[in-house]
Amino acid sequence: MRYFLSLGSNLGNRRACLAGALAALKKARVKVLRSSSLYRTQPFGYSAQPWFYNRVVEVSTALEPADLLALIKTVEKGLGRRPARRNRPRTIDIDILLAEERVFSTRQLTVPHPRMAKRNFVLVPLLEIAPTAIHPVLKEKISDLRKRSPDKSAVIKITDKGGRTSS
Repeated sequence: MRYFLSLGSNLGNRRACLAGALAALKKARVKVLRSSSLYRTQPFGYSAQPWFYNRVVEVSTALEPADLLALIKTVEKGLGRRPARRNRPRTIDIDILLAEERVFSTRQLTVPHPRMAKRNFVLVPLLEIAPTAIHPVLKEKISDLRKRSPDKSAVIKITDKGGRTSS
């Protein structure tokens, strides 16, 4: 099954946390098909915290959504994630955005992610790698969702010192 995942970090070595998350997913046989650029993003909801590094990846795995969520929670814990209130600082945050065209809802997980259409830190990197992907509930392309996003927070593509885009 193909998924789009959002990865974010705003504590510690943010770049290393994101790389560590991808390495742990790969070790668990989650194949990374595509990855967006790395973005520096303004915190959403609770602004008195460090800015995030974010990216979106498309992955392939045999895991069903609930099993992928369990793996994600293990990866997050292994990278120092501690329970906290929503929108607070964290070493790593991995969210399942889309699971092909499936709609999935339990007490622990809702796919597509219920707030993704209103979050620039998700839409901008997702737009980079999947502009024509369709949100299975809203029935709209990611490119259209980005155009209509009410979120005004900054999302800045990170480039290295030579001016090249970092990935």
